Amino acid sequence: MSVDSEVRHEEIGYGRPPTATRFQKGRSGNPKGRPRNRRRDIPYDALLGQMVTIREDGRERRVTAAEAFILQLTKKGLEGDSASARSSLAAIENARAARTARGGDIPLIRIRFRIFGLCCAVEDLGMGLLVHPTDEERVRLMLKPWIVEAALARLAPGSLSIEEQNTVLESTRTPEKVSWSDWWTAKT
Repeated sequence: MSVDSEVRHEEIGYGRPPTATRFQKGRSGNPKGRPRNRRRDIPYDALLGQMVTIREDGRERRVTAAEAFILQLTKKGLEGDSASARSSLAAIENARAARTARGGDIPLIRIRFRIFGLCCAVEDLGMGLLVHPTDEERVRLMLKPWIVEAALARLAPGSLSIEEQNTVLESTRTPEKVSWSDWWTAKT
């Protein structure tokens, strides 16, 4: 038997790939190498820019994750957690400093706290809407048309004076949508 006719059998298995497919000496196993400019840090901008749903006073609202985070920190800070208060104030100051450095205008941050009362109950029940809630000069509660209609249906004709009718008219958010009773005399 000659050497040429002899077939070489090699062991192939776990940890022993075929000789033809093994890495060659002097040649990289990753010829293109690691891609350049590949970011390895956490994408905070993408993460904090996502929209999340929060619940305030029984109502759902969609805000960015960053805003929800700041609101939660501020809430905890106001409840007495001094670390949260410091963190939220530091975050607000950092945002202001960054915005000032970019030359942008600094938005006014308003936090509104609701103490349970008539306005909250009327809003939560969907009977009215608080208009201009942050302006002490112009804030007012406007009634929705359906509640005005329901109240008028319970009243007897002539039970409201013209002054009272005008007050109801001025307190209705969209008076043109109200089906006024036949006895109603105030001009819409």
